[in-house]
Amino acid sequence: MTFVMQLINGLQLGSIYALVALGYTMVYGIVKLLNFAHGDIIMVGGYIALFSLTAFFLPPVLAALLTVAGCTLLAIIIEKLAYTPLRFAPRLSLLITAIGVSILLQNLAQIFFGADGHAFPRAQLFPVGWVYIGEIRLTYASIITLVLSVLSMAVLAFLVKKTKLGKAMRAVSEDTGAAQLMGINVNHIITFTFAVGAALAGVGALLYSVHFPLIMPTIGVMLGLRAFVAAVLGGIGSIPGTMLGGYLIAFLEVGVIAIGGSRWTDGAVFLILILVLMIRPTGIMGRTMMEKV
Repeated sequence: MTFVMQLINGLQLGSIYALVALGYTMVYGIVKLLNFAHGDIIMVGGYIALFSLTAFFLPPVLAALLTVAGCTLLAIIIEKLAYTPLRFAPRLSLLITAIGVSILLQNLAQIFFGADGHAFPRAQLFPVGWVYIGEIRLTYASIITLVLSVLSMAVLAFLVKKTKLGKAMRAVSEDTGAAQLMGINVNHIITFTFAVGAALAGVGALLYSVHFPLIMPTIGVMLGLRAFVAAVLGGIGSIPGTMLGGYLIAFLEVGVIAIGGSRWTDGAVFLILILVLMIRPTGIMGRTMMEKV
């Protein structure tokens, strides 16, 4: 029974990590940018959800939609103001800019909302109660988390594989120059990719806020870093690999906590990152990129 409950905990935590990590891998797959501001977009989403429910008393569905829309709009603004002017700059310049945007968002959050944490009213977003499956007891929040995560990933897979925009995204990822010659508006596709990644981050913000109901300016830091490790482990740039990496990192954390090492979860996660970079830098499902010289 304990094993089953730990398995469920790993699945719901892995679903959140996978959603967040997909934002990293999609942006990296298109523009080869490690968007370290991604975790802070989730932090902003947490604040949007918090004040939508507590200050404006919006219905849960409307608050959720506003959170996803707010994260999407913020990502588009960041992409246009911070990343587009550096489109042809060295990658190091983009990386430094992403870190700068991350620090800016954290400090703006401290200025407007304070450094103290705000309790998130998760009971207002998801129904409170239990569902029994035999001897297994599940919360409604756990069930909704798993359902929303799987649904979001399925929609993303359909978008990328079956739609015209998805084909354009794959074309830009494969060869930007050739995609331009075929009439694809690369700028629009890059912006669309940021928007999709941020929409997934908005869903992740809602789920994370429910399971860890304390909103503060730094909540996106460790969440973003864990998701980044998940993307690297699974193969950054690979959507299936990133999903797998999210679940593996979550199961690792749950396993470490189960054996009494809750203080060592961060160390275990970053140890995995070091080992992956040493042994298989492309990750489990990543592929080696060949460059002509």
